[in-house]
Amino acid sequence: MNSASSRSRTLQAVGALSLAAATALLMTGCGQSSDSASSAATSEAAKVVPQKQTTSPSATAQLTEDQQERKTVLDATKVTFDDAATTATGEVAGGKLVDLDLEGVDDDDNQSPSPTATGSPTGSPSPTGSPSPTGTGSPSASPGADGPVWAAEVAEKDGTIHTVRINAVDGKVIEARVDADQDADDKKQTADWLAQATQTPQQAAKVATEKKKGTVTSVSLEDNEGDGVIWQVDVVGSDWKKTTFDVDAKNDTIVREETDED
Repeated sequence: MNSASSRSRTLQAVGALSLAAATALLMTGCGQSSDSASSAATSEAAKVVPQKQTTSPSATAQLTEDQQERKTVLDATKVTFDDAATTATGEVAGGKLVDLDLEGVDDDDNQSPSPTATGSPTGSPSPTGSPSPTGTGSPSASPGADGPVWAAEVAEKDGTIHTVRINAVDGKVIEARVDADQDADDKKQTADWLAQATQTPQQAAKVATEKKKGTVTSVSLEDNEGDGVIWQVDVVGSDWKKTTFDVDAKNDTIVREETDED
């Protein structure tokens, strides 16, 4: 009886030791597995994190040639559209502005408008690509040594057009002259368009810039495909993209809007 009890106690002790050893082994294995998983996760993170750190945020998008041209001219321009318009009309007694364009911005070198042609709001988005009431259009030129220039066309009551060029840096008048290439029909068309335009170019520019914040670079009086007249206004935004608005010259409503992505 005592011998059996001794063997029983021995077996219990061995069992307890075996159980303890197994538990320790299991715990060791779990620890190694956990450490292995953590090590693997750390290794994978090391592969990913440096890539995120070395990838810098996207830089400012590369400007197109047209956008860079606008930026260059506008950075040098100190005289606003409103000030240039006031100076231009002041050169012609009783004169009214029919066209004002900042030279070097979206000029169209290939356009040769006919004096009898009419602009179309569905055509070229650039006001300089559509004929002016006199058909002479605005000169196409990049800023010269003296800086950018505002080129204006101001009409007398009978439709006679005067060209006025203003230094866009100091606001001084560079040139003021009567356009030689005008005939009776040209003058009559200009006078008719001005009679229909009950809203001023300044009002049209205000409507356009309320729709898109930016700088006015061109305003011109155009025919709306025989349906009255419009003020065509170019606005360059902070992204250096140009948006052209066709503003009804009678009620200041926007009848067309187009953004040049170039």
